Amino acid sequence: MEKTQVRRAIDDGKTVLGIEFGSTRIKAVLIGEDHTPLASGSYEWENSLENGIWTYRIEEIWSGLQASYHALSQDVQDKYDATLRNLRAIGFSGMMHGYMAFDKAGNLLVPFRTWRNNITGQAVEQLTDLFQFNIPQRWSIAHLYQAILNHEPHVSHIATLTTLAGYVHWRLTGEKVMGIGEASGMFPIDSTINDFDQHMLKLVNHKLAEAQMPFTAEAILPRVLTAGEPAGTLSNAGAKLIDPSGTLQPGIPLCPPEGDAGTGMVATNSVAQRTGNVSAGTSVFAMIVLEKALSKVYPEIDMVTTPSGRPVAMVHSNNCTSDLNAWVDLFEEFARLLEVELPQSRLFELLFQSALQANADGGGLLAYPYVSGEHITHFEEGRPLFVRTPGSQFTLANFMRTHLFAALGALKIGLDILFDQEQVRIDQILGHGGFFKTKGVGQRMMAAAMNVPVSVMETAGEGGAWGIALLAAYLVNKSGGEPLESYLADRVFAGQQGTTLAPVTEDVTGFNTFMERYRKGLGIEHAAVNYLH
Repeated sequence: MEKTQVRRAIDDGKTVLGIEFGSTRIKAVLIGEDHTPLASGSYEWENSLENGIWTYRIEEIWSGLQASYHALSQDVQDKYDATLRNLRAIGFSGMMHGYMAFDKAGNLLVPFRTWRNNITGQAVEQLTDLFQFNIPQRWSIAHLYQAILNHEPHVSHIATLTTLAGYVHWRLTGEKVMGIGEASGMFPIDSTINDFDQHMLKLVNHKLAEAQMPFTAEAILPRVLTAGEPAGTLSNAGAKLIDPSGTLQPGIPLCPPEGDAGTGMVATNSVAQRTGNVSAGTSVFAMIVLEKALSKVYPEIDMVTTPSGRPVAMVHSNNCTSDLNAWVDLFEEFARLLEVELPQSRLFELLFQSALQANADGGGLLAYPYVSGEHITHFEEGRPLFVRTPGSQFTLANFMRTHLFAALGALKIGLDILFDQEQVRIDQILGHGGFFKTKGVGQRMMAAAMNVPVSVMETAGEGGAWGIALLAAYLVNKSGGEPLESYLADRVFAGQQGTTLAPVTEDVTGFNTFMERYRKGLGIEHAAVNYLH
């Protein structure tokens, strides 16, 4: 779009806004009528470990939202000499699932418990047995039931249970609703009715009654919506929560709030059967849209849905790039000591590219990037580790390849179940997230781990904020019963450019050798957790 066309679209309120509350930043993306990003703004934030709980302060949710929207508005002003006043639609998404419990007055009862908390093991074991359906530790129902088992006093006061995306949407519209993709991480979904599984609701309600809880599960859970269904409009108070200046106008329609897993599927056009995507950043997760149900329950595989309700097998690892980023920060500190000024992006590029010169298996080195617990390998806590033997080939290239491989180690364990045991077949895997920013490197490592070609689209860097903006655009632009899959394929991604890398045989063999070492060395990580407090 030409600059004058963009300015006219902004002035006429024809643009669409998507905002995602990610693990390390709150990002806002404005898109035009052709779905391309026009402007963006962001706010950096970080979780903190308070009283053994990974959390974010509720005040920073709102200050961060305002800061990211303000930065977006400034970007619009600078680029197009225009002021954001009205929008065609808005969408909000957030880091997946977790636990936000509120009383009748809307007060948060305990600090927000994020996906990163592996503290629900007892509840997960009991619920998985009760439902005969895998319940991951980060799911909202797992947190609720664990709090009940722990006899936490707040649980009897719960009137509303939601996630970060659902909470933000509720405060801005007054609607307690949830997109089905994010809802499927609160409580199991029945894709034949696109709602919470009714049989499982009855089972858990019996448990709630036994525990003398004054509510049923459906009474406190949000209403489930699929992509394209109306989810309310921006209220007067909501508009001022986003933009305290009062410039943003109320009455804008909102799409159902989604989690970052769902927006990642949308942003990579991976919502149809036999497609999949892998999002690699602070955490890493692969989403495969299934043709048929899995043969049995696997604790390593989460069953969720696309934003339109299709069944999805999800492999999620809590730890990916956090430890890797910490090592890059260390190298940056050394560069400053040498009085060498390097932009961090260039430092990442140099270090990542060095991994391409390494031994195929990383030279016998070993690392565990467990900043937090890791459910796939059964750790409630983590201790980042780097380990080598006297005979290991300790070079920078091997060091970097080892950390890139280690970032995908837990993910690989879950993927082997899907590809080897369940014989799941896919036509394409699309990658997005910070792991893929250095061209060709993360993509090549992921292809080695998955042993399938991995594609990265030109828009991959836009991420979930763009994905939720596309869902908001779908809400207001779809024709009749046009399915989300067709809308994305025909109207958004038609003609999109990207790069595809096939797995290199030597890399695949090297990764498998590394994984033998990774599995054997898990006892070292257990010892670190036990002895390093």
